[in-house]
Amino acid sequence: MQAMGPIEKQLRRFWPFASLALILLIIVVVVDASGSILMQRTVADGLIKLIVVVGIYIFMGNSGVLSFGSIVYMMIGAYATAWMTLLPNLKRFTLPGLPGFLIEAQLDPFVSLILAALLAAAVAFVLALAIMRTNPIAISIATFAAMAMGYTIYNNWERVTLGTSSIIGLPMYVDMWVVFYWALVVMAIAYIYQISRFGLALRASREDEVAARAFGVNVYIQRVIAFTLSGFVVGIGGVLHGHFLGILTVNAFWIQLTFITLAMLVVGGQNSLAGAVVGVIVITAATEIFRQMEKGAEIGSTLIQLPLGVQEVILGVLMLAIMIFRPAGIMGGREIPWPFGPPKPIRGGRSRTLETGAGKARTGD
Repeated sequence: MQAMGPIEKQLRRFWPFASLALILLIIVVVVDASGSILMQRTVADGLIKLIVVVGIYIFMGNSGVLSFGSIVYMMIGAYATAWMTLLPNLKRFTLPGLPGFLIEAQLDPFVSLILAALLAAAVAFVLALAIMRTNPIAISIATFAAMAMGYTIYNNWERVTLGTSSIIGLPMYVDMWVVFYWALVVMAIAYIYQISRFGLALRASREDEVAARAFGVNVYIQRVIAFTLSGFVVGIGGVLHGHFLGILTVNAFWIQLTFITLAMLVVGGQNSLAGAVVGVIVITAATEIFRQMEKGAEIGSTLIQLPLGVQEVILGVLMLAIMIFRPAGIMGGREIPWPFGPPKPIRGGRSRTLETGAGKARTGD
């Protein structure tokens, strides 16, 4: 068998990311060529959710620990960018509780995005230091408790967040292409992390925590790293959400968004980056189809119209069916294989993960 050259090795290694980027590019180009503003906004909203789902995947998919509270970092990022980009006169009138330096600040959108995401990551880091020493069930409960606390604080912090009222006036610079570029950045971050020794070590603990510890993996440290990185990426999603809509409401960052993002990850398959992306595409497409059918769609001479609210029921049934008949999700924990030779999917399986991840990782890595 002819040995692979260094270029082919790198192409094979990064093909899972490149293939997903190509799929998204095709979708964006086709929708852009259609000229439909409604479809462009639908795709942009779907790509924002993709960024959030990929952020959740970085921790949940690689560690195997359920996280029910990641949306709180989306909320932190969204409100932080509002504090940094709104007009000073508007902040003086609507957000008098902000510190003086924030009231006077009006930062560049890119700078505010990075700072807001870093704030979300800092909160995630502090929380991770406290809860990652516990068992997976306790971690899951603690993440939901953190989301509930964050929601309650932001919902009642009227002088800083306007509470139950809406913050308006955010610069609306985000469109489909802007979100697409950031989706590529986020997917690159997630993929580079999962093939790094940190990601492989965390995947080793996902498959067999006792064996991973025996190989020298510091599971606590690896979970803290992944949870912090997850908070950073989800924070980016929150920033883009705010500048896409131009308006923020605390109620938007609660149970419904938590359910839909987790459903996307579970349907696609939480153990691979491809699963996260495919789940978002499938659920977004299904939601849009059902929404149009609720409005009524003519097929020939027949009008097909679903009762209002039925899309949530159908999505719930779809999620149950996936969990029953394909527990590992649509992608089954696999990445998209290399199409030009023997497939070598990255599955994070037990033997590969323990040999390549735990064998390389050591305490404190």
